[in-house]
Amino acid sequence: MAKSREKKIFVLDTSVILFSHDSILNFQEHDVGIPITVLEELDQFKKGNDSKNFEAREFTRLLDKLAKDQMLKDWIPLNGKTRGKFKVLMDVESTVDARKIFGDDKNDHRILNAALALQEVEKNRKIILVTKDINLRLKAKSLNLQADDYQTGKIKNAETLDTGKTELEGVSSADIDALFKEGVLDRKNVFKKAKPAANSFYILKSEKNSVLAYHDDEEKKLIQVEKRSVYGVKPRNAEQTFAIHAMLNPTIKLVSINGVAGTGKTLLALASALEQRRDYKQIYLARPIVPLSNNDIGYLPGDIKSKLNPYMEPLWDNLKFIQNQFNESDKEFSRITDMVNQEKMMITPLAYIRGRSLSNIFFIVDEAQNLTPHEIKTIISRAGENTKIVFTGDIYQIDTPYLDSQSNGLSYLIDRVKDHQMFAHITLEKGERSELANLANELL
Repeated sequence: MAKSREKKIFVLDTSVILFSHDSILNFQEHDVGIPITVLEELDQFKKGNDSKNFEAREFTRLLDKLAKDQMLKDWIPLNGKTRGKFKVLMDVESTVDARKIFGDDKNDHRILNAALALQEVEKNRKIILVTKDINLRLKAKSLNLQADDYQTGKIKNAETLDTGKTELEGVSSADIDALFKEGVLDRKNVFKKAKPAANSFYILKSEKNSVLAYHDDEEKKLIQVEKRSVYGVKPRNAEQTFAIHAMLNPTIKLVSINGVAGTGKTLLALASALEQRRDYKQIYLARPIVPLSNNDIGYLPGDIKSKLNPYMEPLWDNLKFIQNQFNESDKEFSRITDMVNQEKMMITPLAYIRGRSLSNIFFIVDEAQNLTPHEIKTIISRAGENTKIVFTGDIYQIDTPYLDSQSNGLSYLIDRVKDHQMFAHITLEKGERSELANLANELL
């Protein structure tokens, strides 16, 4: 009995389930409570093609499978010998009524009441509300109810994420000269003990000169990285040169680029895709739809194309910028228009890509910080033969209410896939849009 009293009870909010439908299985030996209000809210999300609709449907199926012929108001064992039990928490009056305290009979307050009522019944057990909603966590704590974020899928510290590039000083002039002359250098010449990460980039410096290099883990060599323009776009710094190298490297199938506004993430990805247009059947450019003020796009006027245009404009802007590197009489200028008209290049919302098999495609996913880890996994799992996927975004510029720099899909990808031979990452830090844009990023 002592062991059972040590078990905690985690009460899940709707936001946790919409983030990950199998979250109920990730609390080890502890028990899980699902307020009946959560099931009511999930019923509103069951129709649609967005990821939250998928998560809602999958959770409902999972709950039905776990319950079998048992009543959900009773404690039901979760799958696996090491897991605890779960049940649905019915609407029960609690001594502390969140609806009266906060003056509103809203679903969040009903969920709080379910946890508070459980806390009164289970006096010998710790009750913890788990929610991605920071405001709900603060309300819970004000009512003396412990509340935590959902931790599964969160990285430890976004500040320590790999940047993909390292500046090494004290490299011998002879090694740098050899790398310039031969184009390759045995990695043991520079790395005496520690093995560098796969597909990592370096600025090697001696007292006299410096060179840009890339670590080829399969060949165990350092390869010189030369500045190369892509479809009229020239790299303006070392990190942009590294990003272009990663996107042009055919052995690297997955690339992530993180950086603040104006560092050239989307522009470089688009230009690199155009440079390799003959190597792929199509170029897809997609981004998640994050409606303004978190309203559904249905409130916008016009047909579906008109509704989506405002969200796709940043991609069109970058495409126009690349096109304007050429004169209207140049074939490179007209080629972009032809590719769009012939659907060789498609700009589309990400929701329209899900469920498809992506073969022979250069696939750019913009604003990837607004995706969940599960969405990132879903996209990558759709990749077929000869497909390359590039995720771009800024992990500190998140537009969805239940993600942060530690729980968003881009951070998760950078953290979990680092040092894999098919993956390369680069963080762009230097703004190149304009001096005025740099002023905003640095001082405002």
